[in-house]
Amino acid sequence: MDMHTVVVGTSGTTAEDVVAVARHGARVELSAAAVDALAASRLIVDALAAKPEPVYGVSTGFGALASRHISTDLRARLQRNIVRSHAAGMGPRVEREVVRALMFLRLKTVASGHTGVRPEVAQTMADVLNAGITPVVHEYGSLGCSGDLAPLSHCALTLMGEGEAEGPDGTVRPAGELLAAHGITPVELREKEGLALLNGTDGMLGMLVMALADLKNLYTSADITAALSLEALLGTDKVLAPELHAIRPHPGQGASADNMLRVLAGSGLTGHHQDDAPRVQDAYSVRCAPQVNGAGRDTLDHAAVVAGRELASSVDNPVVLPDGRVESNGNFHGAPVAYVLDFLAIVAADLGSICERRTDRLLDKNRSHGLPPFLADDAGVDSGLMIAQYTQAALVSEMKRLAVPASADSIPSSAMQEDHVSMGWSAARKLRTAVDNLARIVAVELYAATRAVELRAAEGLVPAPASQAAVAALRAAGAEGPGPDRFLAPDLAAADAFVRAGGLVAAVEPVTGPLA
Repeated sequence: MDMHTVVVGTSGTTAEDVVAVARHGARVELSAAAVDALAASRLIVDALAAKPEPVYGVSTGFGALASRHISTDLRARLQRNIVRSHAAGMGPRVEREVVRALMFLRLKTVASGHTGVRPEVAQTMADVLNAGITPVVHEYGSLGCSGDLAPLSHCALTLMGEGEAEGPDGTVRPAGELLAAHGITPVELREKEGLALLNGTDGMLGMLVMALADLKNLYTSADITAALSLEALLGTDKVLAPELHAIRPHPGQGASADNMLRVLAGSGLTGHHQDDAPRVQDAYSVRCAPQVNGAGRDTLDHAAVVAGRELASSVDNPVVLPDGRVESNGNFHGAPVAYVLDFLAIVAADLGSICERRTDRLLDKNRSHGLPPFLADDAGVDSGLMIAQYTQAALVSEMKRLAVPASADSIPSSAMQEDHVSMGWSAARKLRTAVDNLARIVAVELYAATRAVELRAAEGLVPAPASQAAVAALRAAGAEGPGPDRFLAPDLAAADAFVRAGGLVAAVEPVTGPLA
């Protein structure tokens, strides 16, 4: 099997698999064990379907309508209807990578053998992913309980050859046409299968996994920008000494301090506290960077543990157990995922806030220890980076609004049968916006700090080798250095793309060694 194929088995999957399929188009294959498990659980469902006793999802209605027993001749219609009626999303289309993660994670649960879905349905799910067909899924429709129902329903609708989907060329067409063009036969759902395709936390989980990948890069990048700002402000690196962080042994704090210390190794700018503008200590935004960045890192680690547990789960209702029972449960409730999604939005907002405070300090001649106002070439004629900080501040302000927890809310649904919901999908959607904003905020600090470091170098102070590498790489990426005012948006966009793609981390690691 080559590195571009992800094998779906019976025992969960990894975060790396999710990212590979969602973002990088990795192919998906069902393992032989998964096919066997699917067939075995289907035999159990078929046996129950043949009995006169009602079984939820097999021979009954759904949600508040579960009290109605559905006769054999209506069951295929029942499964089609749940998909059609639940595909009720509204609003803008959801990003392609989110939909691919959604489909892949539902396939992961289906392949576990706990859902009662036939092997051919699972294979069609894999075929759709491999064909690059992406169902049209809308922003609104999930309450994060009973699964991400509307988003998953739109995906199931595509499997049936109904609704709309985007082809590999980016064109939206009727799903039936796209399936036919790729030789894929639409599925005809049988007992329990419609329900099994809808009832999971797959959307919120997929977005959590991708946010964790993005935030890992951004936290390392923020350690680097904090070090560059400290250097540009002629701060001291003594506060980064390992023995100081060992006496408050939060793992993330120690990792961030070590990252900063390695970036600053060999700097000729640090340690000038007592020169022209004597100060006993640096400001909190500089001195406490490891504590803030580190607390966020520890939060990422906690969220990754939750994501790992969820990736190892089979979320459906009812579930098929190995002993042959089909049991109702509440595992579809998104609370565990929703809470960490909200927690990540909080720490991302605080990281953005401390980045902005350092940027503002670099631009203020009263606090920058000798740097020109707004890092301008000819202050007064030139405004320098004044408005870059405005943009950064606007992003920080939005980050604070996005930090308001979605999971603290609940709106009853389904005639009070589903009377407490997680709002995990909403938590995930706002976190995606927060992560996007954080990348821009870190990019603005990077742009300001590298300009300030270059201005110090022009005065004869020698930056750290890692800082020099960061400056050179950013300039090569299209973000220009000090000079008279120019159209600034393209420079900021270049810095944003550089940070987002991991360029900053890649630029300094040849000097520092691998950073945490």
